[in-house]
Amino acid sequence: MLVLTTDSLRGYGLNRIFNFVKQAGYGGIDLQVDFKNFDTQNTEYVKLLSDQYQIPVVAIQAPQISSPKKIQEAIRMAKILGCRIIVLQPPKIFDFKYIQWLKNEIPKIRQKENISIALENAPSETFLGIIPEHAMGNVNEMKKFKHACIDTTRVAQKHEDLIRIYKTLKKYIVHIHLSNVKLGRQYYLPNEGILPIESFLTKLKQDSWPGNIAVKVNPKFMNAGDDEKVLKTLLDIKKFYDTYFTNVQVMTSAPDPDTAEEKEDQEPKKPGLF
Repeated sequence: MLVLTTDSLRGYGLNRIFNFVKQAGYGGIDLQVDFKNFDTQNTEYVKLLSDQYQIPVVAIQAPQISSPKKIQEAIRMAKILGCRIIVLQPPKIFDFKYIQWLKNEIPKIRQKENISIALENAPSETFLGIIPEHAMGNVNEMKKFKHACIDTTRVAQKHEDLIRIYKTLKKYIVHIHLSNVKLGRQYYLPNEGILPIESFLTKLKQDSWPGNIAVKVNPKFMNAGDDEKVLKTLLDIKKFYDTYFTNVQVMTSAPDPDTAEEKEDQEPKKPGLF
């Protein structure tokens, strides 16, 4: 299902964002909890809008700089909203206490709350050009964490192969943040840029991937501030998504050898997670 991150229309109030999503025919909201936007922290207000527009909140992005307390608050919000996915940002590399808490406690919380708590691939920032700013953000660490969210622009930042990353993490991915990169402009419209988004969407459809695909684009490329252009941009993205995902005919074929699963233990996804 195609959904929209609230961060894509940052600057608008949540009521306006829900209205845009409804008009454009998207299936849900991916809520970015932002401490500069009180609406995104008000669970009762978000639920009121969700009920009013009949648009579900399908994922909650915990604050960019998070902590155990903030994650617990996101879990409480998710339970009230009926949301089954929480997306976390990779911790800073020297935040050792938080890193250990994530590794030790998140599996227990998932089991207790029957909720997916996913780690997003890390951005490309480094110290001195060589030391990554974030821990747990590479493919191997994401496998160990079990539940993953893929941000396509971050794949491009690291000059990685999007299809290869998808195949490697396929059985762990529970959510996708979709955007492109064009002429160095990050978080650009999915339907324009250097990433093979067409092939990526078609591969997802062919694999019957069951999760939500959230458009996460810089507000200026969404034409934020001009309501008519915003709606047109949303509709253009949806048309692109429908062409390369919704309307793709899936044909039965031999298994792809590149997608053979690795022989390792995996925490099973919960029934009805999607």
